[in-house]
Amino acid sequence: MIYIGSDHAGYPLKTKLIEYLRESGVEFTDCGCDGETVDYPDIAKKVCLNVLKVKENKGVLVCGTGIGISITANKIKGIRAALCGDYYSAKYTRKHNDSNVICFGNHTIGGGLACELLEVFLNTGFDGGKHIPRVEKIEN
Repeated sequence: MIYIGSDHAGYPLKTKLIEYLRESGVEFTDCGCDGETVDYPDIAKKVCLNVLKVKENKGVLVCGTGIGISITANKIKGIRAALCGDYYSAKYTRKHNDSNVICFGNHTIGGGLACELLEVFLNTGFDGGKHIPRVEKIEN
């Protein structure tokens, strides 16, 4: 399951990402907001706590720059959130870090690119191997 959420600044990009998920047939849950003013830490917490319920779950978070919401997400034990703006980062945050949340900034990335990066993130697996002890160190 994919959990997606944004604050009011990220709402326009979140709607584009939801459209992409629907068109792709990807099951998701929208954790807010609906355009009203909200604080991004509240949305990050809601998405991340849902992500943690099942190991295969993933999260998508959007705010104005993606910075605040990614900082907040990474405060939650078990979350490995990555702010991504390019293909390589979206791919390798999954391959090497087993990231479970991808973050975007509505003011810093276009909708088309964000959808492409989300697709890469969702379709890339964790390499395991030598990366397992590193991810364990992150968790500890």
